[in-house]
Amino acid sequence: MGRWAIAVHGGAGIDPNLPVERQEQAKQLLTRCLNLGIAALRSNVSAIDVVELVVRELETDPLFNSGRGSALTEQGTVEMEASIMDGTKRRCGAVSGITTVKNPISLARLVMDKSPHSYLAFSGAEEFARKQGVEIVDNEYFVTEDNVGMLKLAKEANSILFDYRIPLGCAGAAVTDSPLQMNGLPISIYAPETVGCVVVDKEGRCAAGTSTGGLMNKMVGRIGDSPLIGAGTYASELCGVSCTGEGEAIIRSTLARDVSAVMEYKGVGLQEAVDYVIKHRLDEGFAGLIAVSNKGEVVCGFNCNGMFRGCATEDGFMEVAMWE
Repeated sequence: MGRWAIAVHGGAGIDPNLPVERQEQAKQLLTRCLNLGIAALRSNVSAIDVVELVVRELETDPLFNSGRGSALTEQGTVEMEASIMDGTKRRCGAVSGITTVKNPISLARLVMDKSPHSYLAFSGAEEFARKQGVEIVDNEYFVTEDNVGMLKLAKEANSILFDYRIPLGCAGAAVTDSPLQMNGLPISIYAPETVGCVVVDKEGRCAAGTSTGGLMNKMVGRIGDSPLIGAGTYASELCGVSCTGEGEAIIRSTLARDVSAVMEYKGVGLQEAVDYVIKHRLDEGFAGLIAVSNKGEVVCGFNCNGMFRGCATEDGFMEVAMWE
């Protein structure tokens, strides 16, 4: 019997001017999700089940960018994506272009468990969801008043917003003055607020899951790192990893898989592996990740100003943090 551990995240990169009230709301949500996962692990729920349980909770709350409260496309609609992976046999499921499924992470789980495939997208994923009887809602359910306002701001600035949670009163300068770019196009300061969870249970089984609405004002059909196994999500016999941040940089670096590969090929521990990939694999991109090992270790790493995160271990350690 090993030691369980759990970590959750709500996105890497945080607006330095984020109101204290929103900071507290984020901490409260992360704490609630941690406690939900801890209770399940103490009841011997498996790692993969705990990951799904916690990410569903994050998707249901509109605070972060997943499920209800997802970022809007350039057409004002929501297209969500998610992935989940069970490290025991490297089983995985992923979905993209989700517009009506209330909890995309559970649809990704069904792709893993109930289909012959690993990844379904857009109309095919929606049809699969209906056949599986998952809860369906109108696309408007996912759209919040805050996001409608931020989409308007993004369109006026001709920009893709990473930090779409900047208060509207001070967001204009953040967009127009930002030196950051993606593929040569201006973006605002970066805080995508993707959500994720990684878990190792008492049996040493690792699992990971990630869910997001993507970028504010993104092109219709854009797919980021979150549903891509090996990029935004990965789990093996050694570890479970969920990433957040600049999706294109995470995709290029296959960030999540690299943590496991460094552990496997270099024979190093989780902390050293995370430090290595954050320092050497992101080029000029900004990102963060959470990870657990089959030994019950938990690590958070990022190369930006902060990351919404929380972690806990069986020996009683628990932390919820935002900044470095």
